[in-house]
Amino acid sequence: MSPEATYLYLTTIGRGSGRPRQIEIWFTRHAGRYYLVAEHGLKAHWVQNLLTEPAVRARIGRRSFRGRARVVDGRSERELVATIRERSEAKYGWGAGLVVEVAPGRRLAAPAC
Repeated sequence: MSPEATYLYLTTIGRGSGRPRQIEIWFTRHAGRYYLVAEHGLKAHWVQNLLTEPAVRARIGRRSFRGRARVVDGRSERELVATIRERSEAKYGWGAGLVVEVAPGRRLAAPAC
């Protein structure tokens, strides 16, 4: 089994511009979904973008997919937040911040070489 990729490339739609905005970010996977941790919480532009438009695109290695993103509610989903922070800490040595979930939808074609 190959090691898990380090980065997820998340594309949100700019809340003001309407243009695609891509970031490179650490991620973990749990129960078929992808989780990101926003160091700057709700102040992060990519988080503000997905709050306005939760439809996102993501790429991990050569796999690309559409998905829906949401901020995980730290009050009502404490166990999930703790699990994701632990997984991020184990993978990267850091896990503090706002937890965001990306639920995969339709898979996109692989980019041509």
